[in-house]
Amino acid sequence: MNTVEAPARTAPLDYLLHLADNALVLGQRNAEWCGNGPVLEEDIALANMSLDLIGQARMLYQHAAVVAGDGATEDSLAYFRGPDTFRNYTLLELPHASDASSRDYAVTIVRNFLYSALMLPLWEALQKSKDAQLAAIAGKSFKEVRYHFRHSRDWLVRLGDGTAESHARVQAALKHLLPYTAEFWAQAAIEKIAASENFAMDSATLQGRWDDLVNEALQEAGLQRPAPGSNLPQGKNGQHSDHLAPLLAEMQSLARAHPDARW
Repeated sequence: MNTVEAPARTAPLDYLLHLADNALVLGQRNAEWCGNGPVLEEDIALANMSLDLIGQARMLYQHAAVVAGDGATEDSLAYFRGPDTFRNYTLLELPHASDASSRDYAVTIVRNFLYSALMLPLWEALQKSKDAQLAAIAGKSFKEVRYHFRHSRDWLVRLGDGTAESHARVQAALKHLLPYTAEFWAQAAIEKIAASENFAMDSATLQGRWDDLVNEALQEAGLQRPAPGSNLPQGKNGQHSDHLAPLLAEMQSLARAHPDARW
């Protein structure tokens, strides 16, 4: 995807797309539980959180479309870009279990917890962005992510301090997913530029707060924090797992089948 020179008052385009892609991909993943939740209340809760995330993505894509110009729209940025141009964290595109044909609620809860523990301090910090539009989006998103964090944390503790099976499942989910969070702290060019121009925070400065949130919850849940992995995921640099392309193909299929449709 070709980027353009952004106006001085607006955050860099690739950084806006990074934030938007994160929200869209996780929103799409969580929506897969709609009609499949373990209990009705959780079916509704995950659907509502998906709507929050997709709403965040819409606001960010709308802002990014203005920055990009050349007729870009929120729909073109969401539905007509390929996997290699998406900048979401690899963590967010993974299926809900190691077997893509099944779902493990523990995996969903752990992923939502690890991601919301990052976005809680990040959205808070972005309310001070030099970009007034991004700051306003951050303000709304911060209110939503506080619920996302509370929901996933409560379930993390419930599962960790529950039955032997629930404890084992959530511990296995942590072992599977925690290594992917290394990508949070490896600053990419898109983040370095945005941070240097006071549009964003250097994500590495948030690691201490994230560690505190994660460690406190794991201790309460009676869970062990796994050792970090040796591989560094590169999703925000456009290098994704094999799971992103099928997710996007399903999500984008209707728009691509009818590219000139007006709804």
